Amino acid sequence: MSWRKDQGRAERGYHHGNLKEALLQAALDLISKKGPAGFTFADAARMAGVSPAAPYRHFRDRDELIASIAQRGFEQFESLLTQAWDDGRPDTVSAFERVGKAYLAFAREEPAFYSAMFESGLPVDSNPTLMAASERAFAIIRAAAERLAALAPPGTPRPPAMMMALHIWSMSHGVASLFGRGDAARRKLPMSPEDLLEAEVLIYLRGLGFLTDRNPGTAAADEKPAGPWGKPK
Repeated sequence: MSWRKDQGRAERGYHHGNLKEALLQAALDLISKKGPAGFTFADAARMAGVSPAAPYRHFRDRDELIASIAQRGFEQFESLLTQAWDDGRPDTVSAFERVGKAYLAFAREEPAFYSAMFESGLPVDSNPTLMAASERAFAIIRAAAERLAALAPPGTPRPPAMMMALHIWSMSHGVASLFGRGDAARRKLPMSPEDLLEAEVLIYLRGLGFLTDRNPGTAAADEKPAGPWGKPK
């Protein structure tokens, strides 16, 4: 079952026999208002309209409740990034730019999910299901980085795809966290978050030797890097 932050809890309250979904929606609403650390397990139960003991039927504690929200967030995130990447069509750099914009769009449109995923302080590696969901989402960024790294001419050093993926992810996450949020945490700047991220990525790719200027009608123009780039230390 899929739901978003704007779906009313009245549709999935406990009186409908859907306690788990009611608790998840209540917690998502609380995260949106108070952040992932701003409420208790009892608060989630109260908002869902059930007794303080009722949540223990489905969740061990508050952390497990938030982890379930984070998991669903990563699943939606993965779907959005996959659609944006579109297997690198029509050309690698254009598709890569769409992935960055999708990252910012998710942070802006789903701030509660974003907070649960990245700001809750939960140890992701201690929850195999959550870890798997986060890895699947990151795999889209890594696949895009691998495609970029493969554009190096034969015989020239290639930057490790994982390193490129981490660099791009860090840039996207930084802009999203500081400027691209859809809640009170959003910062002000004299340009759009998308323009800022595009400029950062452009500088990064040019620093690696990519030709990033594309001529109209030549989708493969960006597929020819300007020259070798040195091996990272």
